[in-house]
Amino acid sequence: MAQKKDFKITTPRGCIYTSKNKNGEVTAKLKWNEGFVPKKKADFSKAQEFVDSECIRYMNPLAPRLTGTMIKSATLGTVIGSGEIDYLAPYSRRQYYEHKTKSRWFETMKAQRKETILKGAEKIAGGG
Repeated sequence: MAQKKDFKITTPRGCIYTSKNKNGEVTAKLKWNEGFVPKKKADFSKAQEFVDSECIRYMNPLAPRLTGTMIKSATLGTVIGSGEIDYLAPYSRRQYYEHKTKSRWFETMKAQRKETILKGAEKIAGGG
């Protein structure tokens, strides 16, 4: 079945076009430009790295500290860009949930800094 292109919108990211077959059925297709997907993946990876490192940075003063080992264990235990922050110190979990004055420091940091982190990540993910 031969298809005829009826309509086309082109952007730097790709194009959308419609085609009609001889039965009159119209199909819309989206075609990404070749370099768009790898560039966006790279932008999203950079944004995730930003989020991970900013979370660790902002949690640092909020986490309980006696010697600083637990805070350093977050830096050592986290693969920046993975989307997961891991504290390696064996007592970290208990401190997070049971510390008298500084428990749940991630939630505290998120309440204070969420908008700042999101704006930075959006700027990076948008290619800025």
